[in-house]
Amino acid sequence: MSDAHSLIAALERNISSAVLGKPEPIQLTLVALLAEGHILVEDVPGVGKTSLAKSIARSINCDFKRLQFTPDMLPSDILGSSVYLPNLGDFEFRRGPIFTHVLLADEINRTTPRTQSALLEAMSEGQVSIEGQTHQLEAPFFVLATQNPFEYEGTYPLPENQLDRFMLCVELGYPARDVERAVLTQHRSGEPVDKLQPVISLEQLRGLQQQAREVRVDDSINDYLLDIVAATRSHEQLQLGVSTRGALTLYRACQSLALILGRNFVVPDDVKRLAVPVLAHRVVCRGVLREGQRQRAQLAIRQILGKIPVPA
Repeated sequence: MSDAHSLIAALERNISSAVLGKPEPIQLTLVALLAEGHILVEDVPGVGKTSLAKSIARSINCDFKRLQFTPDMLPSDILGSSVYLPNLGDFEFRRGPIFTHVLLADEINRTTPRTQSALLEAMSEGQVSIEGQTHQLEAPFFVLATQNPFEYEGTYPLPENQLDRFMLCVELGYPARDVERAVLTQHRSGEPVDKLQPVISLEQLRGLQQQAREVRVDDSINDYLLDIVAATRSHEQLQLGVSTRGALTLYRACQSLALILGRNFVVPDDVKRLAVPVLAHRVVCRGVLREGQRQRAQLAIRQILGKIPVPA
């Protein structure tokens, strides 16, 4: 456990050296990484979403691809396509950028729902199906997606089934004034992210992911977690509650957070801390207006947390 904690601490320090004043989003991103999930970073442009994603990728000694999503992007631009070779008289499959370990999907909601859906199978099953052939992705496969608020021009709201594939949804927010001053100073000599070196190998990452799965979860914690999930399905402000997949996702996220904090067991505070970032983007509020959907969902989850008894 001590070796795992030291590796995770080194990873956090490396990322924090380039992404200043964001300890909570950094830790939540590591929760998704170690739990073999994916993360969606949502906020206004220019607050460090891409820097966070690039810092994570550069801190791991693995394959990394970045995709800038645009309205004219096609599924084949992500997955790849078959190319006819006249000299051989046959087709050859050319792999797309999705065949990597860490994929930065930048501004994912600037492309059409058809192209967004190209990621679904890869994110949920670690494989892609193209022209009747199934191609496995090498583990670990981790998607760090960024999106601008849907109210911004040129954005397409992510459908519920796409959102459900993300383990956590994180917001960065504007930095404090002293942090923003430090950012100005730090960028005098170039981009700090470009100077980062890997601090963890692919094999070490796989080992940490396996240790996260072995973290103990007591039956009382399971019941507490399921009580929260069940309450989302009957809450008066929610039209759609959390699915069983959402419950399992919260379970695995709590295991990962416990490992990051140096424990081999989950406590109720892990569930309380992760409930909003894991569950809020999986529920649908009543009403036709999409404005304020995420804020209303977060409020509903917090109300539920305030009512469900915490196990001793």
